[in-house]
Amino acid sequence: MNRRRPLVVAAATVGALAAAAFALPNLPSNPVTDAVNDRVFKERQKRFATAAEAPTRGGTAFALPSWIPKDATDVRIRARTGGEARLIRFTLGKTPLDGPQCTAGDPKRLGGTELAAKWWPRDTRAEERAECRDVHQYQVAVRGRHVYAWTDGTPSPGDRTTASAAVPR
Repeated sequence: MNRRRPLVVAAATVGALAAAAFALPNLPSNPVTDAVNDRVFKERQKRFATAAEAPTRGGTAFALPSWIPKDATDVRIRARTGGEARLIRFTLGKTPLDGPQCTAGDPKRLGGTELAAKWWPRDTRAEERAECRDVHQYQVAVRGRHVYAWTDGTPSPGDRTTASAAVPR
Protein backbone atom coordinates (compact mmCIF):
# COMPACT_ATOMS: atom_id res chain seq x y z
CA MET A 1 0.00 0.00 0.00
CA ASN A 2 2.79 2.43 0.77
CA ARG A 3 4.08 2.12 -2.80
CA ARG A 4 0.83 3.42 -4.25
CA ARG A 5 0.53 6.41 -1.97
CA PRO A 6 3.16 8.55 -3.80
CA LEU A 7 1.44 7.76 -7.11
CA VAL A 8 -1.95 8.82 -5.76
CA VAL A 9 -0.48 12.05 -4.38
CA ALA A 10 1.28 12.76 -7.69
CA ALA A 11 -1.89 12.06 -9.70
CA ALA A 12 -3.95 14.31 -7.42
CA THR A 13 -1.37 17.08 -7.72
CA VAL A 14 -1.29 16.86 -11.52
CA GLY A 15 -5.10 16.86 -11.61
CA ALA A 16 -5.31 19.92 -9.36
CA LEU A 17 -2.73 21.80 -11.44
CA ALA A 18 -4.55 20.95 -14.68
CA ALA A 19 -7.86 22.16 -13.23
CA ALA A 20 -6.22 25.39 -12.03
CA ALA A 21 -4.62 25.98 -15.45
CA PHE A 22 -8.03 25.68 -17.06
CA ALA A 23 -9.98 27.73 -14.50
CA LEU A 24 -7.60 30.55 -13.49
CA PRO A 25 -7.65 32.56 -16.76
CA ASN A 26 -11.44 32.82 -16.55
CA LEU A 27 -11.80 33.73 -12.87
CA PRO A 28 -12.46 37.33 -11.79
CA SER A 29 -9.43 39.52 -11.25
CA ASN A 30 -7.79 39.21 -7.83
CA PRO A 31 -4.16 39.16 -6.62
CA VAL A 32 -3.79 35.37 -7.01
CA THR A 33 -5.32 35.05 -10.49
CA ASP A 34 -3.53 38.22 -11.66
CA ALA A 35 -0.16 36.82 -10.55
CA VAL A 36 -0.79 33.46 -12.24
CA ASN A 37 -2.09 35.10 -15.43
CA ASP A 38 0.95 37.43 -15.55
CA ARG A 39 3.60 34.79 -14.93
CA VAL A 40 2.14 31.60 -16.40
CA PHE A 41 -0.23 32.67 -19.16
CA LYS A 42 1.47 36.01 -19.93
CA GLU A 43 -1.96 37.64 -20.08
CA ARG A 44 -3.81 40.20 -18.04
CA GLN A 45 -7.37 41.48 -18.08
CA LYS A 46 -9.21 44.45 -16.70
CA ARG A 47 -12.75 45.78 -16.71
CA PHE A 48 -13.88 49.41 -16.63
CA ALA A 49 -17.45 50.63 -16.05
CA THR A 50 -16.95 53.31 -18.73
CA ALA A 51 -14.36 54.11 -21.38
CA ALA A 52 -13.70 57.42 -19.61
CA GLU A 53 -12.26 55.45 -16.65
CA ALA A 54 -9.75 53.59 -18.82
CA PRO A 55 -6.36 55.07 -19.69
CA THR A 56 -6.02 56.46 -23.21
CA ARG A 57 -2.27 57.04 -23.36
CA GLY A 58 0.87 55.68 -21.87
CA GLY A 59 2.70 52.41 -21.74
CA THR A 60 -0.16 50.40 -20.27
CA ALA A 61 -1.76 47.40 -21.94
CA PHE A 62 -5.13 48.82 -20.93
CA ALA A 63 -4.88 52.12 -22.84
CA LEU A 64 -7.87 52.34 -25.17
CA PRO A 65 -7.58 53.27 -28.84
CA SER A 66 -8.88 56.78 -29.61
CA TRP A 67 -11.70 55.51 -31.84
CA ILE A 68 -13.59 54.01 -28.88
CA PRO A 69 -16.34 56.49 -27.86
CA LYS A 70 -15.87 58.03 -24.41
CA ASP A 71 -19.45 57.13 -23.44
CA ALA A 72 -18.92 53.41 -24.10
CA THR A 73 -19.68 51.24 -21.08
CA ASP A 74 -18.72 47.82 -19.72
CA VAL A 75 -15.25 47.95 -21.27
CA ARG A 76 -13.31 44.69 -21.01
CA ILE A 77 -9.72 44.27 -22.09
CA ARG A 78 -7.56 41.15 -22.23
CA ALA A 79 -3.94 41.81 -23.19
CA ARG A 80 -0.78 39.83 -23.75
CA THR A 81 1.82 41.04 -21.23
CA GLY A 82 4.77 40.39 -23.53
CA GLY A 83 3.40 41.97 -26.71
CA GLU A 84 0.73 44.06 -28.31
CA ALA A 85 -2.08 41.49 -28.76
CA ARG A 86 -5.38 42.63 -27.23
CA LEU A 87 -9.07 41.80 -27.10
CA ILE A 88 -11.46 44.65 -26.32
CA ARG A 89 -15.21 44.43 -25.79
CA PHE A 90 -17.49 47.35 -24.99
CA THR A 91 -21.11 48.47 -25.17
CA LEU A 92 -21.91 51.55 -27.22
CA GLY A 93 -23.51 54.55 -25.50
CA LYS A 94 -25.25 57.34 -27.42
CA THR A 95 -22.19 58.07 -29.55
CA PRO A 96 -22.19 55.77 -32.60
CA LEU A 97 -19.11 53.92 -33.75
CA ASP A 98 -18.01 55.60 -36.95
CA GLY A 99 -16.27 53.88 -39.84
CA PRO A 100 -12.59 53.07 -40.21
CA GLN A 101 -10.24 55.93 -41.01
CA CYS A 102 -6.92 54.88 -42.48
CA THR A 103 -4.36 57.63 -43.02
CA ALA A 104 -2.52 55.82 -45.79
CA GLY A 105 -2.71 52.45 -47.48
CA ASP A 106 -5.24 49.71 -47.04
CA PRO A 107 -5.46 47.65 -43.89
CA LYS A 108 -4.78 43.96 -44.30
CA ARG A 109 -7.01 41.24 -42.95
CA LEU A 110 -5.31 39.89 -39.86
CA GLY A 111 -5.07 36.18 -39.05
CA GLY A 112 -6.96 34.96 -36.01
CA THR A 113 -7.00 36.25 -32.47
CA GLU A 114 -4.07 35.17 -30.29
CA LEU A 115 -6.10 35.52 -27.11
CA ALA A 116 -9.36 34.11 -25.80
CA ALA A 117 -11.74 35.20 -23.07
CA LYS A 118 -14.99 33.93 -21.67
CA TRP A 119 -16.73 37.15 -22.81
CA TRP A 120 -15.37 36.93 -26.38
CA PRO A 121 -17.63 35.23 -28.98
CA ARG A 122 -15.99 32.59 -31.14
CA ASP A 123 -17.71 33.43 -34.42
CA THR A 124 -16.99 37.11 -35.26
CA ARG A 125 -14.71 36.48 -38.25
CA ALA A 126 -17.32 37.07 -40.99
CA GLU A 127 -18.43 40.36 -39.40
CA GLU A 128 -14.99 41.88 -38.80
CA ARG A 129 -13.83 45.02 -40.57
CA ALA A 130 -10.42 46.63 -40.40
CA GLU A 131 -9.98 49.68 -38.16
CA CYS A 132 -6.62 51.40 -38.42
CA ARG A 133 -6.81 54.87 -36.95
CA ASP A 134 -4.41 54.33 -34.11
CA VAL A 135 -0.92 52.89 -33.83
CA HIS A 136 -2.23 49.32 -34.18
CA GLN A 137 -4.63 47.92 -36.70
CA TYR A 138 -7.73 46.34 -35.18
CA GLN A 139 -10.36 43.98 -36.51
CA VAL A 140 -13.78 45.16 -35.35
CA ALA A 141 -17.15 43.37 -35.23
CA VAL A 142 -20.37 45.09 -34.14
CA ARG A 143 -23.31 43.09 -32.83
CA GLY A 144 -26.17 45.34 -31.86
CA ARG A 145 -24.70 47.67 -29.22
CA HIS A 146 -21.75 45.36 -28.41
CA VAL A 147 -18.42 45.98 -30.14
CA TYR A 148 -15.64 43.40 -30.28
CA ALA A 149 -12.17 44.53 -31.37
CA TRP A 150 -8.83 42.75 -31.43
CA THR A 151 -5.30 43.30 -32.59
CA ASP A 152 -2.20 41.17 -32.84
CA GLY A 153 -0.02 44.29 -32.74
CA THR A 154 0.13 44.83 -36.51
CA PRO A 155 0.93 48.52 -37.14
CA SER A 156 -1.71 50.59 -38.92
CA PRO A 157 -0.81 51.43 -42.53
CA GLY A 158 0.78 54.87 -42.63
CA ASP A 159 1.15 55.19 -38.86
CA ARG A 160 3.75 57.88 -38.25
CA THR A 161 4.87 56.42 -34.93
CA THR A 162 5.88 53.14 -36.57
CA ALA A 163 7.41 54.85 -39.61
CA SER A 164 9.54 57.21 -37.52
CA ALA A 165 10.66 54.35 -35.27
CA ALA A 166 11.94 52.46 -38.31
CA VAL A 167 14.24 55.31 -39.38
CA PRO A 168 17.75 54.83 -37.92
CA ARG A 169 19.22 57.86 -36.13
